Amino acid sequence: MPVVLVVDDEPLQRDILKTILHDEGYETYAASSGEEALKVVAQYQPEVILTDLKMEGMDGIELIESVASLELPAEDGFPPTMIIMTAHGTISSAVEAMKKGAFDYLTKPLNKDSLVLTVKRAAEHADLLKENRQLHKELYDRFRMEGIVGKSAMMQEAVEIMKKVSGSSATVLINGESGTGKELVARAIHYNSPRRSKTFTALNCASIPENLLESELFGYEPGAFTGATSRRIGLFEATNGGTLFLDEIGDMPVMMQSKLLRVLQDKEIRRLGGKEAIKVDVRIIAATNKDLEKELSKGGFREDLYYRLRVVSIDMPPLRSRKSDVPELVEFFLAKYNREFGKRVKRVDPPTLKALSEYAWPGNIRQLESVVERAVLMCDNDVIATKDIKGELRTGQAAEAFDFEIPDEGINLDELEEKLLRKAMTKANGVVAKAAKLLGLSYKTFWYRWEKLNPGGAKKDAGE
Repeated sequence: MPVVLVVDDEPLQRDILKTILHDEGYETYAASSGEEALKVVAQYQPEVILTDLKMEGMDGIELIESVASLELPAEDGFPPTMIIMTAHGTISSAVEAMKKGAFDYLTKPLNKDSLVLTVKRAAEHADLLKENRQLHKELYDRFRMEGIVGKSAMMQEAVEIMKKVSGSSATVLINGESGTGKELVARAIHYNSPRRSKTFTALNCASIPENLLESELFGYEPGAFTGATSRRIGLFEATNGGTLFLDEIGDMPVMMQSKLLRVLQDKEIRRLGGKEAIKVDVRIIAATNKDLEKELSKGGFREDLYYRLRVVSIDMPPLRSRKSDVPELVEFFLAKYNREFGKRVKRVDPPTLKALSEYAWPGNIRQLESVVERAVLMCDNDVIATKDIKGELRTGQAAEAFDFEIPDEGINLDELEEKLLRKAMTKANGVVAKAAKLLGLSYKTFWYRWEKLNPGGAKKDAGE
């Protein structure tokens, strides 16, 4: 149960309150003055303080201010929840106390039921504060820069840029293939920024139909369109003060691009069907697996928005370009899924680790994680061997099966991806599951990429 401190300069009242709360199961302490209360707070760190408003020396309002300014231990570093007790004639002072940070007030003479209920609510509020602080600490620990796995030069360069940009509100554009960890980078920037206590919201622009994307971002008023029967708050308002991560920004329709540009310029939005301009303070981090400069030349992406987004640009390398990081990533995922599945797999044997390190990883880190997850789940002892990843890797098979060479003038990755997908579908006789397996991709990832190549006609092309 939470610790409660009763502060009152009347001994009888103090003893009665302490007895009532002790009988309710609270660990209860008492103080006869504000000065004594501060000593008890430092020693016992109560979650709730019930204090009289009028006392000799330091009064209740001064106690609220003094408690709020205390330097508490980092692990418990939140101020106690304060309840003020006051006579009927000084309710205005109680209102002032609430403006100073008091949670609630009680009027004398106290009613036992009201006392117990108010203290219970205050204790629940204190628990929520503690839980919220712990959640933010866990999120920070998870996404701290030092937790970004990879010692390769390319990853260290990306981390250095992340460290420099985190302290600002500059827009960031993250480039990289699917599965390279772009959202992880966005979250790390957010949770290492001054906005870490605010909301982080992620939106995949490619997964929302064009006619719904605007209402998703800006919200709408009743009657804005058929079916809009009530007001809805959009992501910009819901994320105010925080960070909005726009994944697959290259797939955002051009019309929406112009509206996003307006928000970045004016820092305000209008709900659909609304006339009021609403100021918003939202940091934008965008990501794409497309070559946006190529999209500029084709008219598929606005140049002015592109330069607004890429104030800072971070390039996430594909896993095949940072194979030296594979052992560290394997160790990271091994520990993660040991915890999740309650297993005690100690390591991956050397031949298997060598195979993992040499594989091309077309699905990047996401694919590697999936392979390690399955291996931990299927492993019957404390060492992952080749049999545990049998069928997951086909080292060298993809290159031989599709017979392509890198020309001297280089390659276009978009065209290469299209060629691989189509050849895989041909080899698999149009069966998506088989084509996905040939490329080492999940069914969902393959289908998403295939559908982008064949909008509206994916099922037909897939032989379904």
